[in-house]
Amino acid sequence: MTDAPPHVDLVDLRAGVDAALAGHVARLRIEVASLSPDAAPLVDAVERMVAGGKRLRAAFCYWSWRAHGGTPGTPQESAVLRVGAALELFQAAALFHDDVMDDSDTRRGLPAAHRVFAGDHTARSLLGDGERFGSAAAILLGDLALVASEREWAEAVGPLPDDVATTARTVFDRMRTEVTVGQFLDVLAQALPWGDDDGDERRALDVLRTKSARYSVEHPIVLGAALAGADESALAGCREVGLPLGEAFQLRDDLLGVFGDPATTGKPAGDDLREGKRTVLVARALRNARAAGDDATVHALTSGLGDRTLSDERVRSLAATITATGAPTEVEQLIDDLTARAFAALDARGWPEPARGQLLALARAAVDRRA
Repeated sequence: MTDAPPHVDLVDLRAGVDAALAGHVARLRIEVASLSPDAAPLVDAVERMVAGGKRLRAAFCYWSWRAHGGTPGTPQESAVLRVGAALELFQAAALFHDDVMDDSDTRRGLPAAHRVFAGDHTARSLLGDGERFGSAAAILLGDLALVASEREWAEAVGPLPDDVATTARTVFDRMRTEVTVGQFLDVLAQALPWGDDDGDERRALDVLRTKSARYSVEHPIVLGAALAGADESALAGCREVGLPLGEAFQLRDDLLGVFGDPATTGKPAGDDLREGKRTVLVARALRNARAAGDDATVHALTSGLGDRTLSDERVRSLAATITATGAPTEVEQLIDDLTARAFAALDARGWPEPARGQLLALARAAVDRRA
């Protein structure tokens, strides 16, 4: 689940990003140790989180930088790789917080951080509520990773020209604001009652774009171009590629959240159903069931979604119910349409090789993945 696609490692990209992350974690460990040895588990948890992942965000950033004139082997390349590390640290912060908000048990096939700290609380017979302790620790972990991301960013762009650093900073700050707002919109959507077909899908799309699509694909591509000194017209072209590709990326994730193989995704089967995720997939399933006058399906979905006690058998039944509405086929078509739009926009950019080919390969990896 952490193996990088071949194109990610074409220029030792993963090795460069991993080295930057390792250096940051090592410095953080020294700093935290000087404060208290009791805080060492925080650094261990950050290290575990950033060790996973495919580095797709860093790769989108790097190859966009190359597409817009970035030259390998220069000091600027080192800066871009460190920006990739800052993106990974920001993702770690988002995942720590997301797992608490979703009350997730696992992350990439391992226990989620709040579960690890809750288990440690029990194992050491500490006082108070173990789950509350675990959640508090994970929230602080997210904050610590966010601070680490900011530090890595500042050190990365420090040597760059002021105008380049300022433009890139605007993109980075916008990304972080959007993800935070998207997290809230996700929480809000899950608290609202079902019933408004248009509103349900609109809210699902708002969450998809702000929480994931732009942050996962669009902003890294724009960021790479900004780090190469690209003008506003070029940045707008990057957005035309990145947004539909990011939407397709998240729609694929929504399908995997219901139908994915746990051995590949690292999450229990149907985890999104137990969490009651308000996705385009679910919104389409409910809309189709209502249009068909299928009250039994509507009841099965609205009563089952968000029920954390769902057995594996019930999860399989709900997944089959969603399939019967035709919603998965519609979402697959949406993915195809969005991907075609992104590829057409990419072709129109006239980006040079090898960057063009690597971005195409990354795009395919993002939408054709099984994890």
